[in-house]
Amino acid sequence: MWLVGAGIMAQGYAKVLTALDVDFTTIGRGRASADEFEAATGKSVELGGLDLALSKSQAPDQAIVAVGIDVLMTTTAALMEAGTRNILVEKPAGLSLDEIERLESIRKATGARVLLGYNRRFYSAVRVARQMIEEDGGVSSAHFEITEWGHRIGPSDIVPNVKQRWFLGNTSHVVDLAFYLIGNPTEWHSMVDAPVDWHSAGSRFSGSGKTDRDAFFSYFGDWQAPGRWGLEFLTRKRRLILRPMEVLQVTPLGSVEAELIETDEAPEAEFKPGLYFQTKAFLAEDDQCFCSLTEQSLNAKLYSQMAGYL
Repeated sequence: MWLVGAGIMAQGYAKVLTALDVDFTTIGRGRASADEFEAATGKSVELGGLDLALSKSQAPDQAIVAVGIDVLMTTTAALMEAGTRNILVEKPAGLSLDEIERLESIRKATGARVLLGYNRRFYSAVRVARQMIEEDGGVSSAHFEITEWGHRIGPSDIVPNVKQRWFLGNTSHVVDLAFYLIGNPTEWHSMVDAPVDWHSAGSRFSGSGKTDRDAFFSYFGDWQAPGRWGLEFLTRKRRLILRPMEVLQVTPLGSVEAELIETDEAPEAEFKPGLYFQTKAFLAEDDQCFCSLTEQSLNAKLYSQMAGYL
């Protein structure tokens, strides 16, 4: 097992892998991030980047790719072409629809198993919500908010080309979770407006439609106004609220009171939410809750349309 990357997300994975007693090698590039990684995890980092590591060693059977969004595609492609056949790559797997589609072409040619790290699918609150939805016979309608804090993102030192694809690279967390629970859109329309310097496609988003599970949905986001991520799912018996997404509240039919639902967070509470169960499922080859790269190549087109990239 190789853990490729030594940033904050890689630190999170390292802590989980250590807890699961998995032997792994961390591949990093710069000294500064390696020092921070080693201080946070107690694990060493092989410096020099992936190309150097592959020139010195045979490609690993398994890898977790937790590098910057702008190099997710090239890193994952290099691993597949070198012979790695089981890869967990951080969302969204590429910086654009074109990159993700090219990555899927390589996956088809190599036959690799490539899964996306949308860790919110693995939240305890989401797991309980999914069970309730199944008990109630599915979602009849849903609404989700995709507001981002533009006042912080805009002036930040995040790489400009990553900011320009912020919807795909970050906001897709919310959209992925919504359609994971209600099905894929079959009929829908959207609007995008109010371009800003750091995200020229737009900063106001709205849309609605219907999914292949017969659920109606609507969404909005205003990146120049106050707000936060949130999702609401309506069944015939309950309204399920994930706002924040780590917490589940439920309003039963006939009531207007939202009840906080206790979820079993152990051992998840020790780690970045969702990461423990996500990593454990990847290692066990339990793919049922994952977004595969094949699915992502289709979803990325949807996200690009919602974001105004197409």
